[in-house]
Amino acid sequence: MTDHPTLAALAADLASGRTTSRKLVEACLAKIDDPAGEGPRAFMHVDREAALTAADAMDKLRAIKAEPSPFAGIPVSIKDLFDIKGQVTRAGSRALDDNPPAEADAPAVARLRRAGFVVIGRTNMTEFAYSGIGINPHYGTPKSVYRRDVGYVPGGSSSGAAVSVADAMAHAALGTDTGGSCRIPAANNGLVGYKPSQQRVPLDGAVPLSFSLDSIGPLARSVACCAALDAVLADQPVVPVAPRPIKGLRLAVPTTVALDDLDEAVSAAFARALEALSAAGAIIEKIEVPEFNDVAPMSAKGGFTAAESYAWHRYLIVAHGDVYDPRVRERILRGEALSAAEYVDLIGARKSLIARAAARLSPYDAVAMPTTAIAAPTIAELADDKAFTRANLLALRNCTLINMIDGCAISLPMHRTGEPPLGLMLAGVNGADRDVFEIAAGLEKVVRG
Repeated sequence: MTDHPTLAALAADLASGRTTSRKLVEACLAKIDDPAGEGPRAFMHVDREAALTAADAMDKLRAIKAEPSPFAGIPVSIKDLFDIKGQVTRAGSRALDDNPPAEADAPAVARLRRAGFVVIGRTNMTEFAYSGIGINPHYGTPKSVYRRDVGYVPGGSSSGAAVSVADAMAHAALGTDTGGSCRIPAANNGLVGYKPSQQRVPLDGAVPLSFSLDSIGPLARSVACCAALDAVLADQPVVPVAPRPIKGLRLAVPTTVALDDLDEAVSAAFARALEALSAAGAIIEKIEVPEFNDVAPMSAKGGFTAAESYAWHRYLIVAHGDVYDPRVRERILRGEALSAAEYVDLIGARKSLIARAAARLSPYDAVAMPTTAIAAPTIAELADDKAFTRANLLALRNCTLINMIDGCAISLPMHRTGEPPLGLMLAGVNGADRDVFEIAAGLEKVVRG
């Protein structure tokens, strides 16, 4: 985890007068402007004047005890997938440059504003959110926090979102997650990333990747931060998370798919985390989850993501396909070959998968697995298409299992200082969001060691 303050610490500083919203925004802007930093690659647009104006407004409201929430005045970043009133939503692409500015904020953005969060800018991302790696050939690729002198991938697709928080260019970020796009970049940057049950947050005002699998979630510095943001995004009261005692927790570790082909760093860190949890009293049960064997065959021809993205892109790709990232264009075009009958079969197969997986996993308090099968590779080594494809599949695989079973999941840092950032994922069935937050809050310090 980073040493930067949590949302609760910032809220306390604002309430006590130890800081102001303007000071927080100015500090974030200074980080963005740092010529030695990742600001130019992490952000596609910085709302400099609007953020300062909003900060001053929140400081005035706080002065008369009329702030809309304890978090009012805290700067957050918004993934370029979301509509922000008066701005063009490009989704990390050049193909939408000619689109008109959005007429309204996406509901997720509007809810953050209503709580008083200050939007500091739009963050870079994998073009059209179609990768777990985070490389963007149009706007540059922000480096992970690990070994900046070498240059490791940030994880995707919410790449700039994670880097903005890790580098204190914002204090939380709004992302999306179709197959790990909040959790993977969180894992690669020592943060917490949350994928909620899909129905919790409206998808309106966000460029879709797969409307069957898309969900909207936060990236932040602690479980409590993500829980607070999730409540705001779900339009629910922000209730502090009570950490659940570890002793007696039943944690299922799937031996099917989720532990295949782990690299050495991930395998060692995960084993260490499980050992620490067991020592603290958790009951670790390694179980077969045969349902997970169904996921890869369902995606063999591109699955929901290819079919549904192609439906959205089919006219745009004819008009502007030459400006797409070739790797993204290729994956979208796989959906063209998927027949209507095959798509209908997919819907039926997933419905069965969700029901069977829920029945198998419901007896456990949570499911535990590595967030990604690999540590982040370097940006340079993924210039090779074969290396990119392999890394992308291994980065996405475990997270995708949870999206496909319509669950909810959080990624917690499980590495130690000096090691490459890695995540431990805790997951639950659909609707188990509060349980996942309470369990994760009890585990986060033990997992990190």
